[in-house]
This record gives sequence, structure tokens and C-alpha cells, in this order.
Amino acid sequence: MGVTTIGVSLAVPEPYGRLLQEWRAEFGDPAAHAIATHVTLLPPTEVGRGELPAFRRHLARVASRGRPFLMRLQGTDTFRPLSPVVYVRVAEGAPACAELQERVRSGPVERELQFPYHPHVTVAHGIGEAAMDRAQAELTGFAAQWTAAGFALYEQGGDGVWRKLREYPFGAEEHPLVPQQPGIRAASRL
Repeated sequence: MGVTTIGVSLAVPEPYGRLLQEWRAEFGDPAAHAIATHVTLLPPTEVGRGELPAFRRHLARVASRGRPFLMRLQGTDTFRPLSPVVYVRVAEGAPACAELQERVRSGPVERELQFPYHPHVTVAHGIGEAAMDRAQAELTGFAAQWTAAGFALYEQGGDGVWRKLREYPFGAEEHPLVPQQPGIRAASRL
């Protein structure tokens, strides 16, 4: 059935997501338009396509037990020299993100992390030092706040672009995927 690369993340909503994506592109990061602005819950992970249905059910269970929480971004920091990344800091919501990523990674797709989990929003990755310095300095006053109401599953295409496969809102009931039965009309919800 083949292998694909997936990831799970909390989206940074508009207008903040677009604004940070535009800044990332301006700093010269070639990945700026290949991925939506986000906080990672499951980093890029190769999985067999046959594993996806069980993982989707797992994500639905995780989301059904989740509750919305406040996210606040403020200021910048870097993982340099360990990793060539400049990011916007998660000033509020980090413990909820950490708990959520543990639950996401505890299911049928388990993945060890290369570094300890540290929720953040990447604004520059793997670009020249001067551009990294500029990103860190110019976004030091950036701030945003919203209520995180769910997460999403993404798949990386052969072109390197990440595409959303499905959103998982917190607190939503789990609905098993049952194919439409011949001769039976689907009930509509009021």
C-alpha cells in the first residue's frame, strides 16, 4: 500500500497564521509556503498507508476527550546552535500542548522525539545566520492569542507541500466510519 509522511499540529488561526507565513517567506525560508503556520504535535513521521485508518480513529478519540484551551504567542527565541530554528514562543498553552502531543503519540503511530518536546511556532529554519538573526529581532514584539479548539492531520505530498487531511475538533463525538448501506437513507442531524 505504500508509505506516506504525516504530521499532526495545532493551526495558528488567521490573521496570525498568514502574517507569520509571510514573514517566514520574507526572511528567505523556502518552506514558508509549503506548510501552514502551526504548533507541532506529531513531527513528520513515515507510516504505512494501511496504518492511517487506525491512527485516524486514535486521533478522533484523543480529540473527543480534549477541551479547548487558551494559546498565547509572545516574543521570539531560537534553538541555535543545537538546531537552526528561530521561533515565536508559546507563552500560554504550552502544558496543554505537551499533554496533547503525548496523547497523539501514544496510539498506533508511536514516535520517539529527536529533542525534548518544546511547543513553538517556527518562523525561520535552516537559512543563513543573518536572516535568522533578523527573524529573531524583527518578531521579538509579536503577540497573538486565541482559543485552540482542535488539531489537524496533515500529509506531505511528493512536491514537499503539506496538505490537511482532516480536522479533529475537541469534544466532538467519535463517529465510526460506516459505509452507506444500500436501501437505507442516512439520517440527517437537526
